[in-house]
Amino acid sequence: MAMRTVCVTGASGYIASWLVKFLLQRGYTVKATVRDLNDQKKVDHLTSLDGAKERLHLFKADLLEEGSFDAVVEGCEGVFHTASPFYLGVKDPQVEMIDPALKGTLNVLGSVAKTPSVRRVVLTSSVAAVAFNGKPRTPEVVVDETWWSDPDFCRESQLWYVLSKTLAEDAAWKFVKEKAFDMVTINPAMVIGGLLQPTLNTSAAAILQLLNGSETYPNSTFGWVNVKDVALAHILAFENPSANGRYLMVESVAHYSEIVKILRELYPTLKLPEKCADDKPFTPTYQVNVERAKKLGIEFIPLAESVKETAESLKEKKFY
Repeated sequence: MAMRTVCVTGASGYIASWLVKFLLQRGYTVKATVRDLNDQKKVDHLTSLDGAKERLHLFKADLLEEGSFDAVVEGCEGVFHTASPFYLGVKDPQVEMIDPALKGTLNVLGSVAKTPSVRRVVLTSSVAAVAFNGKPRTPEVVVDETWWSDPDFCRESQLWYVLSKTLAEDAAWKFVKEKAFDMVTINPAMVIGGLLQPTLNTSAAAILQLLNGSETYPNSTFGWVNVKDVALAHILAFENPSANGRYLMVESVAHYSEIVKILRELYPTLKLPEKCADDKPFTPTYQVNVERAKKLGIEFIPLAESVKETAESLKEKKFY
């Protein structure tokens, strides 16, 4: 394969770090953006990757600054836009979540629209943009890529992260339709597995809470998927000419009680939460159609293995 150049935005993030690692392994030259080039917590794990010395070029870019991605996407064949805030405890949803997700996506796509070399954009969206429409999700319900989260429902329920991903993906599709260039989206559920970055990300923190002697586990059900599968899906979606539309990335849908059960089998001596945070019936599981992801070539890593990788990585990084 000729040395191809691609861009990864938000490269220090959880999914993006694995994406950069896999791209370098495949021989790509990677132009990667971070917010602060001098923040070692954000860049050291990237510059120490195999191949980074020769083929990784870091750039400072700000999601909210129009044109700040022009120089980065220049000369790139593919652009992987992963940068988007994901954390809980939001004080000002518009400023902290929605603007960076929505304006950031449009700024990156605006730079792409000026760059003839770009063949395809792969956007990291989320199941957040798919499954939250107020319709019940019960065991017989099958969520697929035709579903869209409803912004009004998200606002009423104060699901700010969900709203930010929904608005950003929707705006992205409208933008690329108007400008007629090629985009594919990857829509993962809760992403777990090993951490490359030294900082704790929100989805791994969900597992850490259970390991850290929490008394209870949340009465919540999520789709779960391994970070390596998500990173690989981005690359396959870029490399396969016939890839199109949205790809849901969910290995299994499981209630937190199921995650605790897996941890208990792995670490029988560990103090794990015994009971659910409330007395209500467990939030039901539902089904997700991931046939498209399988056709792309993804063979999902089983949930138990992903939970184990997360726990061992958190331990190795001394989070517990």
